[in-house]
Amino acid sequence: METFLIRALQLIMSLSLLVVIHEMGHFLFARLFKTRVEKFCLFFDPWFTLFKFKPKNSETEYGIGWLPLGGYVKIAGMIDESMDTEQMKQPMQPWEFRAKPAWQRLLIMVGGVLFNFLLALFIYSMILFAWGDSYIPVQKAPLGMDFNETMHQAGFRDGDVLISADGVPFERMGSDLLTAIVDARQVTVLRNGKEASVYIPENLMDRLLADSTRFADFRYPFVIDSVVAGRPAALAGLQPGDSITQLDGRNIAYFDFKEEMMNRQKDGQASHDIRLTYVRNGVTDTLSLTTDSLYEIGITAEMRTARLLPVVQKEYSFFSSFPAGVALGINTLKGYVGQMKYLFSKEGAKQLGGFGTIGSIFPATWDWHQFWYMTAFLSIILAFMNILPIPALDGGHVLFLLYEIIARRKPSDKFMEHAQMVGMFLLFALLLWANFNDVLRFLF
Repeated sequence: METFLIRALQLIMSLSLLVVIHEMGHFLFARLFKTRVEKFCLFFDPWFTLFKFKPKNSETEYGIGWLPLGGYVKIAGMIDESMDTEQMKQPMQPWEFRAKPAWQRLLIMVGGVLFNFLLALFIYSMILFAWGDSYIPVQKAPLGMDFNETMHQAGFRDGDVLISADGVPFERMGSDLLTAIVDARQVTVLRNGKEASVYIPENLMDRLLADSTRFADFRYPFVIDSVVAGRPAALAGLQPGDSITQLDGRNIAYFDFKEEMMNRQKDGQASHDIRLTYVRNGVTDTLSLTTDSLYEIGITAEMRTARLLPVVQKEYSFFSSFPAGVALGINTLKGYVGQMKYLFSKEGAKQLGGFGTIGSIFPATWDWHQFWYMTAFLSIILAFMNILPIPALDGGHVLFLLYEIIARRKPSDKFMEHAQMVGMFLLFALLLWANFNDVLRFLF
């Protein structure tokens, strides 16, 4: 329950900030061009509003709705979510949206998307300034990667070190890495000290989307953190800092060792004698010992990533963080756009998620670094989704305005009303589908 509340609070805080900034973009551009904004609302407020106030001598009423599906600014003289068609039947006023030149209306409509994108770039920059950037170079992972079954079927083997995709070197683990792999014709790996090629099947991403496990993860070496006095490991001479590399002559990583010992216990093997190869201060040695009745030897493993894998840490000054933040934001947008094509497949449609999925990407414990990182990512998504040319979204309005600029004629008010209704229906259906997928994941 505590985990749910922490994630729910992070989700509400993040979405509230993003919605306010988005609507502020529309609001400020509207006020810049002396267009009246009648209402500024965080969340939607059908039938009633949780809170509202209107400052003295202000044209705008500010409020908080009860339906947390977004927010809106009601701009005078515009067909929007409010579907206020009565206003459109009145004589046009100079302070209305419809009275402004097309280029001003275009800027008002792209203001929300622009502000969301700029917010993401600013957050990314401040993250780099405050925390820097740390990552594990996949080419330098000492034991390579563990792959799921789909990747095994494609030709990858546990222990492969990922080198490049179609000649482009890999840098770090992440969604960009997966995209590079599935879009490549050939991936080069380092296998048993020699380069090998894996040829990627065309349907790899569809098969990966159907998996319930990550496509790959780092293989962690088994480095001893502590040794229990009087137990088999201590009696055999193992020490903290020793790195176990082989069990009975077979190369192992941390999870391999744990799994093998559990399997021996489960199978009730008669022999408790094992042979371990380990590295101490760069010197490799081998010893034999006898486990206890539970196939345990009295050691705990080091689990701090920075002690097990090579971590690159980059620090940024206040001024250098901005170009780095811009580059990170643009790369994030490119990666997200590149993955959108997979949503139009059968398995991709199943992956579409609603508020449950969005909430699950936040950490289970409060972490400001991750909170701001995910908020920046959601801001990128919100900007991109809103600029799609779908009626009822900002991109739909932009599409019709571009038509007006090119054709030199406005779409009729009746057409705009029908387009708005169709767009709202499509968005509502998409919202239902996404949250229905969340329910299915929760139940099954």
